[in-house]
Amino acid sequence: MQNTNETTEPQENFETEVSFESALEDYLNADFGEVQEGSIVTGEVVKVEKDYVLVDVNFKSEGQIPVSEFQDAEGNLTVQEGDKVDVFVTQKDENEGAISLSREKARRVKLLDDLQDIMDNQTTIQGKIVKRIKGGYNVDLEGLEAFLPGSHVDLRPVPDMDALVGQEMDFRILKINRRRSNVIISRRVLLEEERENMRQELLDTIKEGQVVQGKVKNITEYGVFIDLGGLDGLLHITDMSWKRIRHPKEMVQLGDDLELKVLGFDSEEKKVSLGLKQLVSDPWENIGEKYPEGTRMTGKVTNLADYGAFVELDDGVEGLVHISEMSWTRKLRHPSQLVKSGDEVEVVVLGIDSDRKRISLGMKQVSPNPWDVVAEKYPEGTILEAPVKNITEFGLFIGIEDGIDGLIHVSDMSWTKKVRHPSELFKNGDMVRAKVLTVDKENEKFTLGIKQLTEDPWAEVPRHYPVGTTVTGKITNITDFGLFVEVEEGIEGLVHVSEMSRKKIKNPKEFFSEGQEIQAKVIHVSADERRLGLSIKQHLEEEEKKSAPADQRGKNGSAAPGSNLGDLIRQKLEEGDGDKQD
Repeated sequence: MQNTNETTEPQENFETEVSFESALEDYLNADFGEVQEGSIVTGEVVKVEKDYVLVDVNFKSEGQIPVSEFQDAEGNLTVQEGDKVDVFVTQKDENEGAISLSREKARRVKLLDDLQDIMDNQTTIQGKIVKRIKGGYNVDLEGLEAFLPGSHVDLRPVPDMDALVGQEMDFRILKINRRRSNVIISRRVLLEEERENMRQELLDTIKEGQVVQGKVKNITEYGVFIDLGGLDGLLHITDMSWKRIRHPKEMVQLGDDLELKVLGFDSEEKKVSLGLKQLVSDPWENIGEKYPEGTRMTGKVTNLADYGAFVELDDGVEGLVHISEMSWTRKLRHPSQLVKSGDEVEVVVLGIDSDRKRISLGMKQVSPNPWDVVAEKYPEGTILEAPVKNITEFGLFIGIEDGIDGLIHVSDMSWTKKVRHPSELFKNGDMVRAKVLTVDKENEKFTLGIKQLTEDPWAEVPRHYPVGTTVTGKITNITDFGLFVEVEEGIEGLVHVSEMSRKKIKNPKEFFSEGQEIQAKVIHVSADERRLGLSIKQHLEEEEKKSAPADQRGKNGSAAPGSNLGDLIRQKLEEGDGDKQD
């Protein structure tokens, strides 16, 4: 019996040990079986230290998590002992019984799961743009930073990228990389969907004459493209204002919200033409009644062209002052010589073409025509004295009245003297006395003469020098066709080459010289033609008849000037003939 007892006790101890090991294994396996690496488990905060928080996840030991993972943006602690929190099992060591946990990773994994659901269901999520980076923005999606490409911010380029930082918006998730925890989002996709919905709604309801709201999308020289909400319309520059504008930027800027009228809609081409000026009444209606011809008023110069100045009479109503209607007296090359943009000017309505929406204006008509005054003040025959203002090769311009000059032509300066250039006799500023010859208001011409102050000496020439008279004078000019001989101051006669000798003279300069005194017979005289024809040949023939053939002497015994001249001519001619015979 004793042996039996001895053998029985060890057996009982063994069974007890086996049962304890089995129970311990079952306990440990149960604990370790619920906590897997890479999983999210719920734990309890058991202790909060300065630098870390202890969390019990029903493992052999608690996990330490940095206290920073439990702080908000201001650094305030968000948990206390006893709180239940979700944590991510980063790593566990079964042999050592140690476990590494992360609340941040758990939150991120859970958030990525939520984002995945949002992306799969194509729903939206709200986020806050926190920072501008290269190529786009960082956006806070409930604590996870997502990337918003710059091209997905809006439907068109954003002029000020920095202005969006800090704004909260709705986004659509485009792509998730769970391994890198990268999320790419878009706002443009939502806007495109919204735009398409609005576009379809607009296409179903838009019609001519309808008043719509739009935003300036693009500005060109010929007009403005308006975003009507899913559909673009064109506001042509001619439909922007009743008044004349040079560029649409004078009236609108990018991003402006406008109220417009639908002028036309092509449902097939989906093109909309818009008008802005059509929202107000046409100022050109009944324009003739408002501005009858002859109306005198004040307007503002809005634009200058080579041919005139545009003057705004009222909002949307402009008229043209042609350059020829700007001044009675000044010959303008360009309107800028008289006015500039922005000037207030007085004008008179000259004519209206309501169909073409044109008004002709005049500036000079505001004051009387000075030519009417001049014609009345200085009738033909008036003698006046005025200063020389300008000298040209054809005459002098002298100042008559403000803006009106009179012309003294070079041919009206002297009855007898040949004036090659007026500067030989006058200079600017000289006071000149002259007689009014003509005042032509229509052609705006005022002519005067200096020589007309005295009688024409040629009027007495036929009486002083009748045909047959012998005259003595000095040669002033020698030409191939004859000699000009001054018989008195300012009166010249012509001895034609055929009237020099009975024999033909080819070169008068061989027989005569300037300054030489000669005698000749008057053979033609005309005051109207201002011509005095002289003949040396006929004078010599008369002298030969009067003189004795032998002595060729005058009555006083001295040789007559004509005889000596005749001898000289005969001698020259005989020498010429002798040379030919040799």
